[in-house]
Amino acid sequence: MTTECAIVGGGVIGAGWSARLRVMGHDVRIFDPAPGAQDRAEAALAKARTAWEALTLAPLPAPGALQVTDDLAGAVERAAWIFEAVPERLEVKRAVYAQIEAANRDAIIASATSGFTPSLLQEGMAHPQRLIVAHPFVPVYLIPLVELVAGAKTDPGAIAKAQSLLKGLGMYPLPVRKEIDAFIADRFLEAVWREALWLVKDGIATTAEIDEAIRMSFGLRWAQMGLFEGYRIAGGAGGMRHFLAQFGPALAWPWTKLTDVPELDDALIGEIAAQSDAQSGAVSIDALEDLRDGNLVAILQGLKARGAGAGAVIAAHERRLVDAAGAAPAADPTRPVETLRRAVPAGWTDYNGHMNEARYLQAFCDATDALMRLIGCDAAYIAAGSSYFTAETHIQHLSEAVAGEEIHITTQVLAGAGKKLRLFHRMWRGETALATGEHMLIHVDLTTRRASLPGPEVAAKLAALAEAHAGLAAPDGAGRGVGAPR
Repeated sequence: MTTECAIVGGGVIGAGWSARLRVMGHDVRIFDPAPGAQDRAEAALAKARTAWEALTLAPLPAPGALQVTDDLAGAVERAAWIFEAVPERLEVKRAVYAQIEAANRDAIIASATSGFTPSLLQEGMAHPQRLIVAHPFVPVYLIPLVELVAGAKTDPGAIAKAQSLLKGLGMYPLPVRKEIDAFIADRFLEAVWREALWLVKDGIATTAEIDEAIRMSFGLRWAQMGLFEGYRIAGGAGGMRHFLAQFGPALAWPWTKLTDVPELDDALIGEIAAQSDAQSGAVSIDALEDLRDGNLVAILQGLKARGAGAGAVIAAHERRLVDAAGAAPAADPTRPVETLRRAVPAGWTDYNGHMNEARYLQAFCDATDALMRLIGCDAAYIAAGSSYFTAETHIQHLSEAVAGEEIHITTQVLAGAGKKLRLFHRMWRGETALATGEHMLIHVDLTTRRASLPGPEVAAKLAALAEAHAGLAAPDGAGRGVGAPR
């Protein structure tokens, strides 16, 4: 279901929120009088689409609409949700809340602040009960975590509503039990950041060496297990109790300078900036963002396959996307059903830039799954113990598809009686035929792993669709074997 959302502030965080919302199908209005806000939002959406199309094979909803305006009241007046992402200055945020309250009296206001407590932000508000902190992490369109914090005057229901919305975006909302400056994750980052600054200032390590130390060691562990679970393993068979007994005394040793902060004078700033320039200054920020996103997708895919960490969140959202998509019944039931529409991801192409053979099969498999959901062979049906298994497939390659092109597939039911389901897919780019795929499927009892008749509801829906398609001409190539004349 599409929700109209407003974002106040179109910088990195605001554009990221916009991309996350729009890539999941929600309409967005952004208030930002600064030049370039529209371009930032569209660029963020493009990156989000690229990342999500590579991350999941689930069909994504059509992108939500975008409007960018310099009229704050106009941006928020009809919004069901308002995301505040203005600079981290208390007086600026409070001034923005006053303008929001004058234009919209109902929507929850979610601040992206990375440090201010919501109780502090609520001071002076006419309706403080609807303000919460929803602190995301860059890139907002890809990293799941959002820290949710309630203030002293926050309506408890606001946090529950935020959790529901954010889960629907494929995110991981984490309610923070008590108000505290900088919440949870940033307090860890602050500790690591302070120590890193000392290591540079004292000449012990460069920025590049510190980054290597993180990404080549505990960064890999943290991505899948976090902190405490990793240390539990380090305790061996004795677990956490043994680990604390063995390494706890080291906490009293002067290993770190966590309570001290080096002065960020011109000399230290210059040294850090110079080292950072030497480390990655030859690469544009845009290219670094693409590298980061691609690496995050690869890491998340690995975690998703194993149901671990953030990958479990992605897997759950992928199932929701699949269940929500389905194939829509055709306006004319006597015509083939559109079962897939998507852009070709860059990762689907070969060295020539063309979609490779395996991805044609993938697209046809996704179309088959959509048709199955249309007739009621959905996740619940499969969980109850029945499904269709593909027995034979034949693909004809007629033309080429390249990365970024939109393709769509239409599906004709050739046979749907008894245990057999025979489908004929056509893949299109506009009006140009790219490929055809013929699939023969057998209905199977998942307990016995033997062919069986489908359930009555599935059988009835399939029979109705097969009857509607019975009057269609036999497709060119149906029943064709490999190498037969065209």
